Amino acid sequence: MLEPPVFADVLKARKRISPYLDKTPLLHYPSLSKVLGFEAYVKHENYQPTGAFKIRGGINLISQLSPQERKRGVITASTGNHGQSIALASKMFGVKATVCVQKAANPDKVEAIRSFGADIIMEGRDFDEARLNAERIAKERGLRYIHSANEPLLIAGVGTVGLEILEDLPDVDAAIAPVGGGTQATGLGIVLKTAAPSVEMIAVQAENAPSVYMSWRSGKLESTETANTIADGLATRQAFSLTVPLLRELVDEFILVSEEEIKDAIRLYVEKAHTIAEGAGAASLAAGYKIRDRLKGKKVAMVLTGGNLTADTLRSIL
Repeated sequence: MLEPPVFADVLKARKRISPYLDKTPLLHYPSLSKVLGFEAYVKHENYQPTGAFKIRGGINLISQLSPQERKRGVITASTGNHGQSIALASKMFGVKATVCVQKAANPDKVEAIRSFGADIIMEGRDFDEARLNAERIAKERGLRYIHSANEPLLIAGVGTVGLEILEDLPDVDAAIAPVGGGTQATGLGIVLKTAAPSVEMIAVQAENAPSVYMSWRSGKLESTETANTIADGLATRQAFSLTVPLLRELVDEFILVSEEEIKDAIRLYVEKAHTIAEGAGAASLAAGYKIRDRLKGKKVAMVLTGGNLTADTLRSIL
């Protein structure tokens, strides 16, 4: 049974990762705020060296591997950003990494994983099949398997986003984070509900991949037959045992957004913030826009979790 992370674990994680990562900006955009009707603050995790927030968790986890685990090497499965995180963190600490991705994975993300020195195995129709492949290979080769969500050190690492938000905007009223496996929303929720319990914690998932949303509502680990969404970072068919109970405890509201709402948010980020968000990264803005009337006049931090969008996809959306 995995021990869920607590606020103290996030503080420890910050100490571990701060020598390797700069603090990302939390920027206020008046023109975006005007469209939304609330004071919009964007947490730019798309400025990370991997273009996404997950590197925080990757460094926190890889830095804590035992000498035996480092020698054996690690394996994980990813739609792209988690794989980049594990690949780069492994390179930093001299660990051999293998990343399993689905056959139709984002080519830019795959190339980035490879550029950080990890081996790539492309197999399966989606993330969940790639995950099962990684679990099988881990047993066969004796590698340290890194689950993309059921890892307390990953959650604690990405929770450092919440510490930075509270430092820069201590009077924040609400925070919105997207959910794939749930590490970001869980980590952020741990920080907010411990240090600033009055802040509303809002999670968002794609309508086409609602397994965690369904689990949050039912209290059971739900799954879906497909997860066909432009937001590959949200494309999980199966909810996970560590994050779901935490999300049910920490999240005040959970919203689903459509494919068109995600695309609209990507366009809005380009027009009003002059920044690139991938589908998952734009989901928090899509949710904010969807409930803008309820958030009117409030200070809202939206986590732009990643900006790894291919040029072709961006071109077609614009």
